[in-house]
Amino acid sequence: MNETEYEVIIIGGSYSGLSAAMALGRSLRKTLVIDSGKPCNEQTPHSHNFLTQDGKTPKEISESAKKQVSEYETVHLQEGKAIDAKKSESGFEITTENGEKFHSKKLIIATGIVDEIPEIKGFKESWGIPLIHCPYCHGYEYKGKKTAIIANGDKAVHISSLVKNLTEDVTLITRGKANFTDEQREKLNRNKIHIIETEVSELKNYSGMAESIVFSDGTEIKFEAVYGAFPFHQHSEIPKKLGCEFTEFGHIKTDQFQKTNVPGVFVCGDNSSMMRSVSSAVMTGNVAGAMVNMELVTDCF
Repeated sequence: MNETEYEVIIIGGSYSGLSAAMALGRSLRKTLVIDSGKPCNEQTPHSHNFLTQDGKTPKEISESAKKQVSEYETVHLQEGKAIDAKKSESGFEITTENGEKFHSKKLIIATGIVDEIPEIKGFKESWGIPLIHCPYCHGYEYKGKKTAIIANGDKAVHISSLVKNLTEDVTLITRGKANFTDEQREKLNRNKIHIIETEVSELKNYSGMAESIVFSDGTEIKFEAVYGAFPFHQHSEIPKKLGCEFTEFGHIKTDQFQKTNVPGVFVCGDNSSMMRSVSSAVMTGNVAGAMVNMELVTDCF
């Protein structure tokens, strides 16, 4: 093999991609990890609910992971952005933004997703800090606080049920007409969850802490914690270009071993799971790495 040929290429070098790389490195597989350095949680100050790493910054965890993975001599980490992938006679041809081409027998896509944050003052700069997405990742730190949830429909009811376990003071902000069934409304009412249908015009925060929400009618309400549930899209177009199937929610469809419908293509992390946490990303990456190694073994043994 030359320096452009690998047994496995991993697109995406955050938690799931690095986890897959470690599994492959420990199996002596010549592996290339291509990473653009744009993790979706780069603004998040602390990561939680990951045993042995609880409370560390996302950067601390990823830097430690990179250091450990780089010690495996068959794994190469490369900065860059993969922009295209094609099936080839031997497997796959990957093209990066600067025109480099690499080849591999198997492909793991760990590119994550991009949250579509509304163009509302204070939202983008607050995302992942005072405007949070996951009760499991950050809810404990805001237990007992006056809490707002910016969401509508089924997602709003789901998050409300989780947050209600952490605090009694919950307000649901639907940013327009509430979209709930009669049964859902009854549940929300029974749990004393107040609903505000007015559009939001600004989220104010001070030193990384939620301060208040300003509504389009000029009303301003103080909150100590704010959750947001927003749409997302895939960070990379490569899965679509290769013909990967997607779920109704927009995740890449896999079997229990992180394998897609495209032979030789595996995916892991946020791009294929509703469980958005570092621990889940690491787990799915480990599974993908092990299963790719198993395919390589089966191909030649």
